[in-house]
Amino acid sequence: MCGISGILNFKEDGIDRDLLKRMVMMAAYRGPDDCGLYTDNCVGLAHARLSIIDLAGGRQPIHNEDGSLWVTFNGEIFNYVELRQELIKQGHRFSTDTDTEVILHLYEEKGEDCLRYFNGQWAFAIWDKKKRRLFLSRDRIGVRPLFYTVTGGRLIFGSEIKSILLHPGVNREVDLYALDQLFTFWVTLPPRTFFRNIMELPPAHYMIVEDGKISISQYWHLDYAQDNNGLGEVVDERDYAERLRELLIDATRIRLRSDVPVGAYLSGGLDSAVVTAMIKNHTTTPLKTFSVTFEDPEFDESEYQGEASRFFGTEHQDIRCSCEDIARVFPDVIRHTEKPVLRTAPAPLYMLSGLVREAGYKVVLTGEGSDEIFGGYDIFKESKIRRFWAMQPHSKIRPLLLKRLYPYMQNLQRQSPEYLQAFFHARTGDLSNPFFSHLPRWELTSRLKVFFSDTVKAELTSADSYEDLRGILPPDYYGWDGLSQAGYLETKYLLPGYILSSQGDRVSMAHSVEGRFPFLDHRVVEFASGLPSALKLKVLNEKYILKLCAGDMVPLSVRNRPKQPYRAPDGKSFFRPGSGRARFEYIEDLLSRERIKEFGVFNPDMVERLVDKFRKAQAIGTRDNMSLVGILSTQLFIYHFIENFTGSSF
Repeated sequence: MCGISGILNFKEDGIDRDLLKRMVMMAAYRGPDDCGLYTDNCVGLAHARLSIIDLAGGRQPIHNEDGSLWVTFNGEIFNYVELRQELIKQGHRFSTDTDTEVILHLYEEKGEDCLRYFNGQWAFAIWDKKKRRLFLSRDRIGVRPLFYTVTGGRLIFGSEIKSILLHPGVNREVDLYALDQLFTFWVTLPPRTFFRNIMELPPAHYMIVEDGKISISQYWHLDYAQDNNGLGEVVDERDYAERLRELLIDATRIRLRSDVPVGAYLSGGLDSAVVTAMIKNHTTTPLKTFSVTFEDPEFDESEYQGEASRFFGTEHQDIRCSCEDIARVFPDVIRHTEKPVLRTAPAPLYMLSGLVREAGYKVVLTGEGSDEIFGGYDIFKESKIRRFWAMQPHSKIRPLLLKRLYPYMQNLQRQSPEYLQAFFHARTGDLSNPFFSHLPRWELTSRLKVFFSDTVKAELTSADSYEDLRGILPPDYYGWDGLSQAGYLETKYLLPGYILSSQGDRVSMAHSVEGRFPFLDHRVVEFASGLPSALKLKVLNEKYILKLCAGDMVPLSVRNRPKQPYRAPDGKSFFRPGSGRARFEYIEDLLSRERIKEFGVFNPDMVERLVDKFRKAQAIGTRDNMSLVGILSTQLFIYHFIENFTGSSF
């Protein structure tokens, strides 16, 4: 995994090599092992390398046999071995053993259609000198980031936005419509980012820049049309489970291709246990596993992690995270996420990747993606219960299922049935809403907008984030069942925009650690999306087909335990209990009335009352916690990227 940057000069009057190098070195932590540049009068490609495959020969940018194609590449093509053999048969000559060179030669053969053949996670740019064409692409799910802007007759792009901000023609402004989206969905909807006029290339898309024109196309779609996944007439659900096991074995096998040691995260849950089992049972790879534990027992899963480690016989190492740790690293986390967050969950994962790197590892396999594609999150069960309740809205029994679903939410346990029915939209008229599954989450999040300043509210009078999303849904979406619609919203938006970004790429690459995700092999994703919904969420048994697939490969206690969402201490992390004081000076400063007023995004009076609740330990519930984390992270974002961006690397 690496960092890339580039400039395309439409006027073809040269590239500033010094600027290009500073751009890629701005995120040097993504690739501390090497740095390379290619420039001509029209284009500049830059690369910071984290060497994982062909350690000696993989320097980038790389060119093809006659030097007519150049590529800078961030990511991995896991099936490069098979593709390379086919390309050699067709007469291609290779000068390295890298997956990077496979991209170039397959592009020579197939043009932009080459993307269909890749199994991997990537963001790359190919400069075609003969056609004077720049070709950029991003992987199907959105594991690897790619951002761009156009200014002064130049296309500027990079793995991280801070590289783009170095260009003197780029302004640093908050996109208030992005603020509205993030305080609704937890993410911005691609191509929008938190910076005005800086876009991200959406997952599963490519861009062609030719003759000064930019065209963007989608090359892969999530499809929830349910079929038998090529199994013919299925009479036994074990057929599905066996097919899934075959896919996961191969997805894991090719993700172990590396010239450096590969480790794995072991969270104590089913997904990481399945990945670990695949590694241990079907390869001879020695394995070291890593996990994060919490001082606060409410969030700690060390008991299950230890049990799983003993079961698999891995060498295991963990890092213990306290509230003070979260508050201490939070500014660094926001500098890496490049956008606000509403939960502190990225902070412990930032610490975990630091542990992995200190242990000498550059690559880890993890279980991300399973919850989204196999119906693992509580939101899927919640939606099913709400539909069940809405069909008999006067039932006294059905709402009790929601209280059983969230035993750890004490505030929810105290609410009346009438409040719960309104909050959860468990009413007959709500059933036809295309966003039914996510209405409670999004409406709860949207209530945070009450903290916006009058100026921001006035700027956003025409904003309608729901309409923004409705406008980009595929037509088939309206024909899918409820679980499929919910799965699409999670997989298409929350997964790349938050889970794989703020909790994934950005905090792992901060420590030069590459994450690999067997569940996000596109064959596994396509298999899962085509499954009958009853095999994913069987009554209220989440990830049923995965549990059937796992069988006795994982500890029984891990397989049978209810899904535990990954959570971390939120608002209370930032204040010392009993003293009313913030743990660090930056918190007092950025949440002070003066700073809130100076930055202008939030209402000083309301923020003051919220902070006072936390000082007195009177804050309760998800809303208070998301409000504090969202406001503090937005203030950090403005402080670092809008008010004090220096252009120096960190």
